Amino acid sequence: MHPFVRCGIAAACLAALPLGDMSARAAESHGGGHGAEPAAPIEPLPVAAYPLPVELVRTLQLMQDQIALGSAQAHNGQRVLISVAETRMLDLPPETWNDPACLRAAVTFALIGGGPTLLRHLIAAGKLSESETPLVFGALAYLEGREKEARSLLAKIDPNSVPVGLGAQLALSLSALVVRDDPAQSIRLLDLARLLAPGTLVEEGALRREIFVVAQAGDLPRFEALAIQYLRRFRHSVYAGNFRQRFAAALTRLDFKGDQARFARLQAMLDEIEPEGRREIYLLVARVALDQGKVGTAVFAAERTLTLAEPQTPDAVRARLYRAAALIATEGQFEPSLEALRTTERRLLDPADLDLLDAALSTAREIREAPQGAVDPAGAAPSTGGRVLPTVPAIERARGALGQIDDIMRRSER
Repeated sequence: MHPFVRCGIAAACLAALPLGDMSARAAESHGGGHGAEPAAPIEPLPVAAYPLPVELVRTLQLMQDQIALGSAQAHNGQRVLISVAETRMLDLPPETWNDPACLRAAVTFALIGGGPTLLRHLIAAGKLSESETPLVFGALAYLEGREKEARSLLAKIDPNSVPVGLGAQLALSLSALVVRDDPAQSIRLLDLARLLAPGTLVEEGALRREIFVVAQAGDLPRFEALAIQYLRRFRHSVYAGNFRQRFAAALTRLDFKGDQARFARLQAMLDEIEPEGRREIYLLVARVALDQGKVGTAVFAAERTLTLAEPQTPDAVRARLYRAAALIATEGQFEPSLEALRTTERRLLDPADLDLLDAALSTAREIREAPQGAVDPAGAAPSTGGRVLPTVPAIERARGALGQIDDIMRRSER
């Protein structure tokens, strides 16, 4: 019966009682009746303790949820907890794993960072039931990089048919296995992972990955919506630095339908976060856009950074460097850009930006020495809107490195 219905019936019964009866009943309930025995204490309902593997995994998951909120202490401590939990579970008697809850906890543990050791131990014991074999063997194949086998085995398991902690992790793992061949299915699985584990590190990881899957698909409205959600809810995550680098690269690659519209939408997206985080992302966008040769985006992002940075701070110095490097080959901007490069405070730059500064100064010398109307080295027609930016080894290295960012980030995630 619905609680509101029960409350309504109780109220009607009380209303039907005479006032005297109600007073007597109230007195009795408080022990005020003559000779009445005090009410017996209410015994708590019996609650069975969870098995040790379940408790260990839940503790680890709670610690990882703090990582999603930005706890560096939890991030540093999880490796110790994983080691302790693995040792304790390896020492448990074999019959422990006859309990399906314990076996599923072992798979969850392996997938959330515990690694393959415990699963290999369970398989070597030879006690797995036929129904649990696809789950354990599939998870082990996933962890060992045997993607085809893992996909074949894990695809047989509905994430909704197992406990939500394991189901969310299965959905997250399956999404990585299908993303190359079926991005739409990968997105559906990431959505499911987020629904099954809201507010957890699983949701943070699923949201972070989904943003870049939809970016690859060119779905700009969904990219914007998910990015704003991440920036609002998980901007303090320990993995947010990873996210911001890839986010900046994705922003420069998406088609925003014209410069002004693109810049307005980019600004609206980043206005959702605090100035410090916004400044950091604008700087990343400026640098990535510069490496990709997207002058307009680099200049826009560098100028937005300057509105958010205090003068003479390292961020302001970097922003002026990026703006000058982007404009050095633009008609009418050569002299002011060269002056900005020459007066850049080198002591405030890191080694990568020092390389960029040296490359930009080298470019400026080549431009000054080149005759007007020089032909592009690749054979292009002479530039009419400005001088051609010569190829500089440092810039070429940056462009080559940019193409490897996504692969590196995928391998380093979680």
